[in-house]
Amino acid sequence: MSFSKYATSFREKAISAGFSADNIQKCLVYAEPLYRKNLPIIYNTTNLSALVGYNKTYLKKAALYTEYFYRKFDIKKKNGKLRKIKEPLPSLKEIQLWILQNILYEVPVSRFAKAYVKKRNIKENVKFHVDQDKVLSLDIRDFFPSIKRRSVEDIFLSLGYSSNISNLLGKLCCLDEALPQGAPTSPYLSNIFMSGIDAKIAKFCTDKKIKYTRYADDMIFSGDFDEEILIPVVKHEIETAGLKINEEKTRVMRRNVPQIVTGVVVNQKTQLPRKDRDRLRLEMHFIIKFGLSSHLQQIKNTKANYLKHIEGKIQYALFINPEDKELIDYLAYIKEHLTPDN
Repeated sequence: MSFSKYATSFREKAISAGFSADNIQKCLVYAEPLYRKNLPIIYNTTNLSALVGYNKTYLKKAALYTEYFYRKFDIKKKNGKLRKIKEPLPSLKEIQLWILQNILYEVPVSRFAKAYVKKRNIKENVKFHVDQDKVLSLDIRDFFPSIKRRSVEDIFLSLGYSSNISNLLGKLCCLDEALPQGAPTSPYLSNIFMSGIDAKIAKFCTDKKIKYTRYADDMIFSGDFDEEILIPVVKHEIETAGLKINEEKTRVMRRNVPQIVTGVVVNQKTQLPRKDRDRLRLEMHFIIKFGLSSHLQQIKNTKANYLKHIEGKIQYALFINPEDKELIDYLAYIKEHLTPDN
């Protein structure tokens, strides 16, 4: 349907509802940019309520008393430290998913962003940095919590939504005045927020023939460059946006050391780090030599999903490096000797 047809239909309904001609014109002026961007037209809270399937009272409570609409828990990171997760309750999560699927996914993000985007993944991220003289990894500290509600509201404003609707959408997507780790909207919102920063950094890198990608909070650079020049440029852009680099995680990796990008070695080809491959190799050695049951008894493992866990690690390693003959053989062994159908 063209916008002119939408306008005709809207005008007829608005006239029957008693809208003035001036009011109708203002609504259509507001609606047209949203319509042309394929975004849902949201005039007010009542309109949003109808679109997401929750009444106005619920939306207002979720926006004003957001902390009561989340459950908070910790998960252990690889380094043993705890990551605080703030997960929305099912009703708020459903609203956030509507915002994600109907609004945010219509917004293009930087081609240098390799996480949280359809058809982009870790493999897409690391392939640009294979067989390079030098690899630099920079980590953004407290990534989601550093992106504030005001910036989220600005995203919705830039799309054409009114200040009231942008304020409401921002509150529905945020907790404690920032993006929560656990809301389905946070990852894509972070990519939209970073789009301008990615563009500026990429422009500098392209001019210097440096390869650049970003996987969430992990910024990767590779090629032949002087990190003493590059790092200050990146820090300036990051800090201008209200973010900070985690100095402890800054890594400069030359050819004589494992160049690890988002958990994948990229020195000559993409593969898992040696310690991960060795651990997997050892586990499969014991399984093949002594049998799965004996191995589980030896390591005192009682988890029913142990074999699925091992199989998943092998499949992931093969996703990174499909030509690893040893891993192909391991997967074939599991399917032939250890799956219930055999």
